[in-house]
Amino acid sequence: MDIIDYSDFLSVDIRVGTIIEANEYNELQKPSIILKIDFGENIGIKKSSAQLKSNYKIHNLINKQVAAVINFKPKQIGKIISEVLVLGFQDEQEQPILFSPDKKVKNGGKLF
Repeated sequence: MDIIDYSDFLSVDIRVGTIIEANEYNELQKPSIILKIDFGENIGIKKSSAQLKSNYKIHNLINKQVAAVINFKPKQIGKIISEVLVLGFQDEQEQPILFSPDKKVKNGGKLF
């Protein structure tokens, strides 16, 4: 395990947002779901590609709040640009489970 300074942690901007749209993206070798996430008026709506199909149905993702890193460089994934990295933990099959607050919070709120 690498030890980092607190300032390193502060450089990663982790915010909460609400998924407002989710669509299957099956053109990749590992099919994923394209998410549109509302991070509030200061940050706006951002897009992310996530391999969530093993644990989530699209209709269950709408209105779900999730945590995401918003200050990574955008990444080309197939034909789309992923603007943020949604965060999660692996289940027993090493598939992602989204990191989400257990109570509704304001979109754009920063993890501290």
